[in-house]
Amino acid sequence: MQIVGYDSSTGGLLVSDSDGLTYRELDPGAELEYTLGERHCAGTVHDDSHIACENSAAPYCPDHQHTWVCARCTGSCLKDEMDCFDDHAIYLAAFAPDQFKVGVTKEWRLETRLREQGADRAAHIRTVDDGRIARRLEAEIAEEIPDRVRVPTKLAGLGQSVDASAWQNLLDQFDPIETFTFDYGLGLESQPVDETIATGTVRGTKGRLLVVDRGGSTYAVDMRNLVGYEVTDGRSSRELQSSLGSF
Repeated sequence: MQIVGYDSSTGGLLVSDSDGLTYRELDPGAELEYTLGERHCAGTVHDDSHIACENSAAPYCPDHQHTWVCARCTGSCLKDEMDCFDDHAIYLAAFAPDQFKVGVTKEWRLETRLREQGADRAAHIRTVDDGRIARRLEAEIAEEIPDRVRVPTKLAGLGQSVDASAWQNLLDQFDPIETFTFDYGLGLESQPVDETIATGTVRGTKGRLLVVDRGGSTYAVDMRNLVGYEVTDGRSSRELQSSLGSF
């Protein structure tokens, strides 16, 4: 078996084996019992089937890396022909305790995009006719507000709350159409230990961070770091660093 993908909006792992593809939901309370083996390229998923690749680069080798050009767009289309004619939302997102970013997405998938990123709070600040306009406005705002918050920063904020005063000060510079507050139900009292494991009792997911309890400690796993691993059924016996709360 090999972990070949993940879902950061609803929380799940895509596992490939001799019987095909299985989507493993990561619901709170679920028992995850995989032992990690060798890691190599996750290949590609096409027409609901997995095409394996034995190249050593992980999670993807150069042959199977895919760069989404829209993520690099600043208003000058990088495709042969512009195709982003849906209404687009420009948003602000907050990550505990005090990291903020600007972003854009198609308006109809705004809430999904925010959950994919693991945002704690967010504000829809403008709607425009297409992606090109949205990216230009995003680039302008990004001169003052970052357009990216990296996963290690999000992990460091687990178990904390958003600085409400700093967030409100930011919103006061705009006129939000709608605001959002997200609760991922993790029930954390302290920051989990950063680990790469696929064994434990699932607390839940927050964006691409998977939180599990194991042996009296709580761990946070970047699901992207699991992609490409060969796995076998059964709980891993590898010794792990314990969290302070376990003592």
